[in-house]
Amino acid sequence: MLTRLYWMAVAYTTLGLLAGLGYRELTKAHDFTGKTQLSVLHTHLLALGLLMALILLALEHTLRLSRDNRFWTAVVVYNVGVLLSSIMMTIIGTQQVLHAGWQTPASIAGIAGLGHITLTLGLVLLLMSLKKAVNRAEADRAETGELTAQGT
Repeated sequence: MLTRLYWMAVAYTTLGLLAGLGYRELTKAHDFTGKTQLSVLHTHLLALGLLMALILLALEHTLRLSRDNRFWTAVVVYNVGVLLSSIMMTIIGTQQVLHAGWQTPASIAGIAGLGHITLTLGLVLLLMSLKKAVNRAEADRAETGELTAQGT
């Protein structure tokens, strides 16, 4: 599981950096100086992808989250949400650069919304898995006498 999370971090780093490069080059090639979804795409990929992967890597190492069957499902659902949202941001942002005054159709906005809903579901599943791991870790510590009188 640690290796998968490492490669998740590598993938999101690559996607985030490519998104930043794509934004810079596309806007430069079209002399575009307005607002576009592409301007925040690289930040979303790095924050929601890379940083989450690094956090999960640390949590997996310390709490072994993957002992809960929901963990990998949560990671997959979360990634589908991030990637779907990012694809929609790419489509919307590219159209904003290429076609001045372009308005996002309801169908594309709806798909982007589904991406956000999926991402949220992934977060909820991750938190449920984390709660189970925290409870298990506290029980293990109590069993070995590592907890103090205050419960820490």
